[in-house]
Amino acid sequence: MARKTDFSAALAAASGENAKASKIDDLTAQIPALRAMQGSLQAIRDLAPSDIDDWGATDRMGDEFTAVNPEGLDTDGEDFAGLKRSIGEFGQQVPILVRPSKTKGRFEIIYGRRRLRACAELGLPVRANVQTIDDDTALLAKSVENAARRPLSFYEKVRFSAAIIAEGQDTAKVMRLLNVTKSGASHLKKVRDNVPDSVGLRIGSAPRSGRPRWTQLAEAFANRTVNENQALAYLDRLSMDTPSDERLDGLLASIARRGAQPRVQQDRSPVAGVTVKTGRSGLNVSVKRSGSPDGFADWLDAHIDEIIKDTYARFKESAGES
Repeated sequence: MARKTDFSAALAAASGENAKASKIDDLTAQIPALRAMQGSLQAIRDLAPSDIDDWGATDRMGDEFTAVNPEGLDTDGEDFAGLKRSIGEFGQQVPILVRPSKTKGRFEIIYGRRRLRACAELGLPVRANVQTIDDDTALLAKSVENAARRPLSFYEKVRFSAAIIAEGQDTAKVMRLLNVTKSGASHLKKVRDNVPDSVGLRIGSAPRSGRPRWTQLAEAFANRTVNENQALAYLDRLSMDTPSDERLDGLLASIARRGAQPRVQQDRSPVAGVTVKTGRSGLNVSVKRSGSPDGFADWLDAHIDEIIKDTYARFKESAGES
C-alpha cells in the first residue's frame, strides 16, 4: 500500500467522504500544532510495544477489551482477530500516534491501541508517528482521527467527553472536539453524570441507539427507578453474544416492568451533629464525635443499647403486642 504523505489527506481518504475531508482540513488548518503534523511522516519510527504507555481515557469502545467486548469488536465489522491477522500477513499499514513520555525512552499512545496490542501479541515492533504535542493537541488529534473513521456512537461520545473533561478541559472544548451544540453537550453530561461506567461498559457502544435511549436510561438512574446493582444483575443474565443495542433495549424494558421505586428521603438532622438517613433498605443514624453538642456521641454510645430496648418495648406496646 502506498504511504500517504499528508496527514489530513490520509484521514480524509479513510473516511471516503469529501464533505468529511473538508471538515478535517478546516479543523487542522485552525491548529498550528496539527498543521505541523501534516507531511511529518518522516517522524514515523519503529518502536517496541513495551516502551509505550497508555494515555488518557479511551473513547471508542471498539478500542477496548471488556466483558462485553473481549475481542475488541468494532461496529463496522472489523474485529481484533482480523486486524491481528492482517498485520501478521501484510504488515502494519497505518501508524499509531504517540508522544514522548516524561520518562526518558518511553512514549504515550494517543490513538491506535488495537494496532499496538496486535503488534505486541505478534512480537512485532509497532510503526508510530512520534509527535511532541500537549494534552490539548492530543485530544484534538484523537478527534480528527475519529472524524476519518466511522462516526462515534452516542455512548462513545459520552465516554470521549468524559476523557476531555478528565484532562481539565471545559464544555466549550467538548462542543468543539465532538462537533456538538451546547444542548448536545448537555445531553452527554446527563448520561455521563447518571449512568454508572460499570453499566455503560457492560452494555457496550450500542451504535444504533441514539440520545433518546441513553437519556432515558440516565433519567431512570437519576430518578432512582433503578440502581447500579440492579442494572448489573440484569445485564449479567444476558448472553455474552447479545448485541449491545439489545442489551440497552432489554435493560430499559426491565426497568419499565419494575416500575418506579420510592425515592430515598433526604437526610435530616433532628439536633446539631446528628444525621438520620432513611433508605429503602434501612435506617442509618450518625453522630459526630466532634462539634456540638459536645460529648453527646460518647453519651449515646454508652446508653444506645438500653435506649433501643426501651424504644422497641414501646413500639411493641403501641402495636398491641404483649
